[in-house]
Parts: sequence; structure tokens; C-alpha cells
Amino acid sequence: MNINTIQHHSYEKGLPQEGNFILGQKHGDNIFVYQAFNDKIADYAIENQKFGGQEYSFDRMTWIKPNFLWMMYRSDWANKDSNQSRILAIEMTFEGFQELLAEGILTSYNEAYGDESAWKEKLNTSNVRIQWDPDHNIKGDKLKRRAVQIGIKNEALKKFNSKFIKSIQDITDFVKEQKEKIDSGKGWYYVINESIIEVNSDLKKKFSILKYFEHHLLKN
Repeated sequence: MNINTIQHHSYEKGLPQEGNFILGQKHGDNIFVYQAFNDKIADYAIENQKFGGQEYSFDRMTWIKPNFLWMMYRSDWANKDSNQSRILAIEMTFEGFQELLAEGILTSYNEAYGDESAWKEKLNTSNVRIQWDPDHNIKGDKLKRRAVQIGIKNEALKKFNSKFIKSIQDITDFVKEQKEKIDSGKGWYYVINESIIEVNSDLKKKFSILKYFEHHLLKN
């Protein structure tokens, strides 16, 4: 596994506790995002380093998440059900990541879209959806900080698959090992080491992402 990890008790140090922020880990010009799948889809992806096969549909919306702990909350550390039993870490270009954010339509209405009916039409026809949800801490508790996930389908998903993905690795063993340590209460466990992912100014405006120092100035 070529992803940097950190002891769980150090994860939140230096991270904002409220507001819209994209947390994740970059690797050079790329960024890691996470998805959970069943065995057949995961096996195909690992073997071919792209998605496909009989069970995978490019017409159905699939969601990518740059925040590891949000993925763990959503999948219950790969224990939720058989369709989320394998956790994949997907290394994609950061340029592609920002492109998806720029193309995406928010799943919640924002006055910036103008008329609400126009927003609904854009949402229904868009191949990329952007959703902000409450982030969760290591114990699974909700935070005031919000985490982003990106829904993609059709042409956007095909481009993600053929152009943006650089590698796919199965991190299920790591996830299950940490879950065992959490449940037993014995020893330290590890999570993915993440920091604030800085995006361009247009995206910060679009998603109401504050600069970190502005966030602290507003709180103090």
C-alpha cells in the first residue's frame, strides 16, 4: 500500500472542525479517492486497473470520496454488506478531480443557480453531482465539518475510467486490520493521513470553501 497512514489519535490535529473542506491525500499530481464494491467488481478493477465487467454499469451513478473516514463510516469499515465488502483506493489526476468538481451540480439547491426549477433540470441532466455531507470522526460521530463526495455516470464516468485513473489498489486488508484493533481496544490503529486539499478559487467560491486562516479568524 503506497498511501501514507497516521495513528488515529493524531488524525484531527490541525484540521478544521466545521465548514466545507475537502480532506484527502495527494500523491504528486494525483489524489486518492475511495470506493467500496463487491468482490466481482473489485477483482476486475484490480486485475485491469480500470472498471468494467458484467456487473459494472457506466449508466448508474457511482460515488467517489477523497475522505477515508467518510468512506469508513459509509461502508462500516467494509462490514456493511456484500456490495461494500472491498475498499478500493483509486489514484486519479488532481486535474481530473477539479474538472469533475467544476462540472458537477450540487444536490442541494443553492441560490447561485437562480430559479429552483432550472437547478432541478440541470441536476437531472448532469453526469456529475456534488454532495456535501456531515463528516464523521473516527468513532463515527457527526462533525460540523462537511465532507464532499462526487457522483459520476455516463460520459463523465467513462472519462474518469479511461483518462483520470492512474492506479487502483485494494486496501481491504488494511481496513479490516484497523477495525479489529478498534473493536478489541488493544493497541494503536491507523487511518489514512489527510490534510486540506486546496482547490482553485472558482471552486472555493462555488462550494463556499473558506481559506483555513479565514476560518480561524471568523471563529476567534
